[in-house]
Amino acid sequence: MFSKTYAAAIRGIDAILVKVEADVRDGLPGLELVGFLASELKEARERVRAAIHNVGILLPPKKITVNLSPADVRKEGTAFDLAIAVAILAASGYISMKSIENIMFVGELSLDGCLNPVSGILPTACCAGENGFKSLIVPFRNRAEAALTGALNVWGCDSLSDVLRLLSGECQKPPLEEEVKEVLVKQPKQPDLSEICGQRAAKRAIEVAVCGGHNLLFVGSPGSGKTMLAKCIPSIMPELTLEESLELSKIYSVSGRMPVGGLIRKRPFIAPHHSVTAAAMAGGGRCPKPGQVSLATHGVLFLDELPEFERRTVELLRQPLEERRITVNRVTDCCDYPASFMFVAAMNPCPCGAYPDRAKCHCTEPQIRRYQGKVSRAILDRIDLIMQVSPIRFEELKDSGGGEDSSVIRERVAAARSVQLARYRGLGIRTNAELSASQFPQFCPLKKSGEEILKEAFYRCGLSARAYHRIIRVARTLADMDGEDNIGEGHLYEAVGYRNMI
Repeated sequence: MFSKTYAAAIRGIDAILVKVEADVRDGLPGLELVGFLASELKEARERVRAAIHNVGILLPPKKITVNLSPADVRKEGTAFDLAIAVAILAASGYISMKSIENIMFVGELSLDGCLNPVSGILPTACCAGENGFKSLIVPFRNRAEAALTGALNVWGCDSLSDVLRLLSGECQKPPLEEEVKEVLVKQPKQPDLSEICGQRAAKRAIEVAVCGGHNLLFVGSPGSGKTMLAKCIPSIMPELTLEESLELSKIYSVSGRMPVGGLIRKRPFIAPHHSVTAAAMAGGGRCPKPGQVSLATHGVLFLDELPEFERRTVELLRQPLEERRITVNRVTDCCDYPASFMFVAAMNPCPCGAYPDRAKCHCTEPQIRRYQGKVSRAILDRIDLIMQVSPIRFEELKDSGGGEDSSVIRERVAAARSVQLARYRGLGIRTNAELSASQFPQFCPLKKSGEEILKEAFYRCGLSARAYHRIIRVARTLADMDGEDNIGEGHLYEAVGYRNMI
């Protein structure tokens, strides 16, 4: 007999529909799996056979062939076990064909027949809803995540026996007894900008960067507050939209980091150690997973002590900083992951960190150039604001009042962001940082005097074309913060001032 069930294969942060076909016929007894399978999926043959036996079902001594279609898409992971087992039992006559119609099956089987949770449930549920399935059967611990889409009935089962009782009609409990409510990811209290004494110029740079989604680099001596300033950035960022939250939740779902209970509603702050490898930063692996740049999507990627990172690791940021996505190529597959983040970095001006105070800094000029040269000009060109952070004076440290609360600044950021959303409605652009150079004449027109300012800065500072365009984007943000429709001379002068190259 022949039967078919459906599952889904993860591709990037989305899922592709997979048809699981089972054929049981006379011949040499055995179970064969085909369809471009990874090694862990080939091992499903033993897991499925043992699970079926341990729930009290004895398969007939016949030849069983299971095909996972389409055959040109590589299937990885253990989430296909349940669909394979149900297809085999249906083809063997233990389950009626009608009972498995319009149902997708996802889950890993233990040898005793229990269902183990798997990653990538959220994009799988989205795939099921998009393809017209009415129900989705998942491991019990995955049920809340699967129900977040609200597009289909979700059944959570603990074992293969529960699935069989459900399909036979013996189990009549509703898919979810209570409505799944979204909860916030538990995170420690975010630092507030009011806790930082002094550093008004740096705080202004942070506000400008967040308003326009620009990249930011802090350069200053140790103890000047660079790291603390960076950690305060999420506290002034606007709340995630539903679209952003869903995309971010998909990334964490396929990474196996999805929190229990709801969509991710807090913007991520990812700060990898400088020993992080290029593969961990970009993503990939034998079974490709999103890396640090993707986990920071719609949030902040912070690299502290930037020159201490391996040059290869930092250089791979070129593509995501330009295209807001990263492509992971492997021999057997190619995956695109979102990587739309705000890049923030911090570094010392020299090996000892005291430069340009020659009373404290004893580094030689070659040492300083060599240290600063660890960060390539290509990366610096992709940073919109480079801010010199001066050491805090005693008078500022003594003053406990650090200035405005993050909540007050966040309101101004939200107002500037709303202006940008209205301006770019229908273009797929959220912030000024995403604006392409071809759109400058429409959205960033300059007066004659403004062009002269940029011309002088271009030659005096030795700017590249990329740096020139980033100055215009920052100036556009400054105009939005001031409520101006056009970019003024003051906005251009301030934007140029943020190009203080180290």
